[in-house]
Amino acid sequence: MLLSKSAEYGLRATLYLTALEPEGYVAIREISKELDISFHFLTKILQKLTEAGLIRSFRGPKGGVALARSPDRITLYDIVVAIDGPELFTECVLGLPGCGEHRLCPLHDAWRVERGRLQALLTGTTLATLAARIREEGLRLAPGAPVPPEA
Repeated sequence: MLLSKSAEYGLRATLYLTALEPEGYVAIREISKELDISFHFLTKILQKLTEAGLIRSFRGPKGGVALARSPDRITLYDIVVAIDGPELFTECVLGLPGCGEHRLCPLHDAWRVERGRLQALLTGTTLATLAARIREEGLRLAPGAPVPPEA
């Protein structure tokens, strides 16, 4: 996958929060357990999402995390950029400095097209849209989750 593990986990955690439709805050330990993500790693990811204003956190016995705004106003792009920064959409896929400005890399033209398609997909997809699919179709967010039988 092109996304970092942090971005993947951030997407899964925010989708979990959205699909769950909780009242109040959800404990980070619960998310960690349900999604099979290291608690400490998840905490660092959620901290970045909190700093970006995408989720809010509350300490204490009834504490945890919750979305900071409506899931129809949070795109997958917002989450990826909050965690990994915008470089995926601006930098050379081969990591060569100055690509596009001076000398092109061998993947420059193809990556420019694919990068645009990926950016359009992520900016055009909200948490609300995917959470509805998760609920309606029984889609999974965790690696060990059972796959429903085909009809």
